[in-house]
Amino acid sequence: MKLFVKNTRAVSFVPKSVWFCLLISLVLQCAWHASSSSIQVKRDDLPAPPGALLIRLVSLDDSVTAAKWVMLWLQAFDNQPGLSIPLRELDYDRVSQWLDLILQLDSKIQYPLLSAIRFYAEVADENRQRKMIDYVREKFLEKPNERWPFMAHAVYIAKHRIKDQQLALQCARLIREYATGDNVPYWAKQMEIFVLENMGELESAKILIGGLLESGELTDERQRAFLSQRLKEIEEYQDK
Repeated sequence: MKLFVKNTRAVSFVPKSVWFCLLISLVLQCAWHASSSSIQVKRDDLPAPPGALLIRLVSLDDSVTAAKWVMLWLQAFDNQPGLSIPLRELDYDRVSQWLDLILQLDSKIQYPLLSAIRFYAEVADENRQRKMIDYVREKFLEKPNERWPFMAHAVYIAKHRIKDQQLALQCARLIREYATGDNVPYWAKQMEIFVLENMGELESAKILIGGLLESGELTDERQRAFLSQRLKEIEEYQDK
C-alpha cells in the first residue's frame, strides 16, 4: 500500500503538452460529430458490370472465387453506407447484367438464378417481377435439367404474385417440354396440368393427361395411377 502511495503523482505533474493534445482531440471529435450530422449521403446507382475477362485478370484467373465475391457485392448493393435502397428502385436491367456476369465466371453456380427468382422477383413491382421471370426463363432454356427448380418457382410468382395465369401456364409448359431428365420430378413436369385446372381449362388438362398416359413416358406405376385418378376426377366433374 505504501509503495502505491509513494509512486502516485498528482495531476499537476502531467505535462501541459499532454493536456493540450487531449483538449485538441476532444474539440476535433466534437466538431466531427457535429459536422457528420449534416453530411449529405450520396446514393450510388448500380453501374454497368465490367467484362468477365477483366474480372478473371484481376482475380488471377480464379473465376469461381470471383463469381462468389461479385454475387456478395451485388446482393449487398442495396445497403449503402447511410441508406438502404428499396429493391423496386434498382435498375433491373443492370441487375440481370450482373447476374449474367456471375454466370459467365462460373456457369455451375446456381445462386444467381436463385437470387433472381427468390429475392429480386419478390419485390412488389410487377414490371420488375416479369423481368426476373424472363431472365430465369432465358437461362433455364440453356440448362433445363439443371435449372428447372427456378422455373418452377417462376410458375409460383406468375400465378400467385403477378396473378397472370397465362404466364404461369407458359412457364409450366416449358418445364414439361424441356426439363425431360430423369432427375426432374414428375410433380414439376405436371405443373402445367395443375395450372390448366386452376384456369378452368379442364378439357385441355384432360388432353394433356391422356397424352402423357399414352406416350409411354411414364413408367412409374404410382405416377400413372395418380394421373389416371386425376383424369377420372376431371371427367366426373364435367359430367355433373
